[in-house]
Amino acid sequence: MAEKVVGIIGGSGLYEMEGLEDIEERCLETPFGDPSDAYIIGRLGDTKMVFLPRHGRGHRLLPSEVNYRANIYGMKKLGVEWIISVSAVGSMKEEIRPGDIVIVDQFFDRTKGRLSTFFGNGIVGHVEFADPICPDLSNILYETARTLDIRVHKGGTYICIEGPQFSTRAESNIYRSWGVDVIGMTNLPEAKLAREAEICYSTLALSTDYDCWHTSEEDVTVEMILTTLKNNVAKAKEIIRRAVPNIKPQRTCKCESALKYAIVTDRGVILEKTRKDLEPILGRYL
Repeated sequence: MAEKVVGIIGGSGLYEMEGLEDIEERCLETPFGDPSDAYIIGRLGDTKMVFLPRHGRGHRLLPSEVNYRANIYGMKKLGVEWIISVSAVGSMKEEIRPGDIVIVDQFFDRTKGRLSTFFGNGIVGHVEFADPICPDLSNILYETARTLDIRVHKGGTYICIEGPQFSTRAESNIYRSWGVDVIGMTNLPEAKLAREAEICYSTLALSTDYDCWHTSEEDVTVEMILTTLKNNVAKAKEIIRRAVPNIKPQRTCKCESALKYAIVTDRGVILEKTRKDLEPILGRYL
């Protein structure tokens, strides 16, 4: 049986994972450029863990500067089959309080031209993406949070905006009228690429504030976010530590075979360089 390998992509406030043993750092080159930082590889009990700070150590990268393709490609190359994404978000609903955690199950894209597919350069593919989050992984995270008595919401739509500016009040109110639950700047490119790489993906969305729609609250500031985020990150780390042992080594979800019928290009016309570049992701189908 293959070793269980779980990846963690840490967002604002989560730049490392305490408790890992046998730690090593590995820098990877990818056909898509450099990942955000070196991958931190270690063990949490019987599970191999691969950690990557999304914005780089020291938080050097804007959401639009993150090389999402390289980040997910590197995870795949290191054998990762599950990714838990940890992200700070704004709340778009009264019942999602600052300090709450949301296990989102849908996304809405408001980014502008981010590279979010491994296809191209002579190969065309279309993966199913109606349900962008792995239900098995998200259920484990949700049940773990409940056992820890953490305020957690199961399901919800994450609207992904370009940033780096926060929303105007008009934008915030329009997004609310669309029925979204939280707002962030990073997770949708990751989720798309993880699905193409046949990696199970789920988000721990850490609510840090009410977006500026909430006129009875102060307008969102970085200082406000960081104060709430510090407490939320501690909760997220505890959820991860408790959840990882409950992930079963054998996957039974659709994520594992997402590419089975996705490739529509005649195999005979695929460029050799493209084949080589995408070997870690498409090799079993080419």
